[in-house]
Amino acid sequence: MQTGHPAPDAPAAAQAAGAAPIRLGWLDGLRGIAALVVAVHHGCYHYLPQFRHEILRWVDPGHAGVLVFFLVSGYIIPASLERSGSLRRFWIGRLFRIYPLLLAVLAVTLLVALAGLTPLRQGLGTDFDPLGAALAHLTMMQDLLAVPSALNVLWTLSYEMAFYLLVVALFAAGRANRHSATVAAVLALASLSLALLLPSAALSARYGVAPVAVAAFAIMVAAIWAACSARTAVSRAGALLGGALAAALVLLNGRVEPWEGLMLLGVMFAGTAIHRAERRQIRVRAAAVAAGAVLVAAIAGGLWHLRVWAPGQSEEILKRSWVITILVTALVFAAGMALRHRAVPRPLARLGVISYSVYLIHPVLLMGLDLTIGRPDRDAPWLLVPYLILVLVISELTYRAVEAPLHRYGRRLARRAAPPREPLERIEPGPHSGNRAVHATR
Repeated sequence: MQTGHPAPDAPAAAQAAGAAPIRLGWLDGLRGIAALVVAVHHGCYHYLPQFRHEILRWVDPGHAGVLVFFLVSGYIIPASLERSGSLRRFWIGRLFRIYPLLLAVLAVTLLVALAGLTPLRQGLGTDFDPLGAALAHLTMMQDLLAVPSALNVLWTLSYEMAFYLLVVALFAAGRANRHSATVAAVLALASLSLALLLPSAALSARYGVAPVAVAAFAIMVAAIWAACSARTAVSRAGALLGGALAAALVLLNGRVEPWEGLMLLGVMFAGTAIHRAERRQIRVRAAAVAAGAVLVAAIAGGLWHLRVWAPGQSEEILKRSWVITILVTALVFAAGMALRHRAVPRPLARLGVISYSVYLIHPVLLMGLDLTIGRPDRDAPWLLVPYLILVLVISELTYRAVEAPLHRYGRRLARRAAPPREPLERIEPGPHSGNRAVHATR
């Protein structure tokens, strides 16, 4: 996909002003594997439920795939922003990478519901104000606005968008370069301490789901619009407003418990710290401490907070699965980094290119298959393979028909809308870096 995790992002560590990104094969490989694992995980729910039940006793493959996506996003998104040096180019690129396919799958899901073939998830079509639900999905932060996601995979995009807003705020404040490790460590600590004082969905419970969703939409649009301004003061004010919105929603209004929301952001900033250490912008020791803090906080948070929520579950098994899932995520990302200088097989790299389509298309395909062939009453592995083939074929088509053309248009629009200007931020090299300073321009 074109973001690191379930959302799309340029798998490139460098991007010229509006130019096509230079792809990093190992990131594409990780993204491709993560997307396929999530698709297999959800496919098993339909076609291998007994096998899936046994696997979940030890590890949650879907959650591991999502965490790998978050690490990749953290690794590449801030670097892409800083090398382009323009908030306007950044936001144009993000919007044209994420929204076209997202709007397409939402439209299909809504049409299926309106045709009476299958209802929207969790009472979304009956128990929620239509305007509030629609605006919440347009922010991509519905999971932080107490609104159920129209598709089960969309919750991850809420944290992706929150990360974008926070990264932009740090960039505009001139705190992007050397503070990633500190931010990751602070988020790790907060997930174990501050989160104890914070309720879930507090803003929506007090003021109402629809009013909070409408307000969040208005603030987000205003923040991004201002951040794209040619006037530095207005741009910085908009960037900081967006960061404040993201922080408020994660701290005070997430669907998941605050410890987990803070931990997810910590994972992304740990990816950023790892990237900066590799580029010698910060010390390796600082990045290692930050990543270790996030790892420990994630494990400790799960052991502390996770509770059984369905009959037949065992708390011991649930927590064991959580710990193994976190460790598997760390090992997969570490393996990817260790092999980053090796050539990535072309099919795997291509899977990474279409991974955003794989991520968003597979739940829609499963919905369609449920309506046509139904679900077997026992494990049916012979149905999983054609399902995966269909996922890959349709994802290739949607990438070519929807994603790629609009990516190219977004890059052209970014070049026209944001030619190089005076530096917004000077990105200094780390204290032990031999690289010359990079000047970020708007």
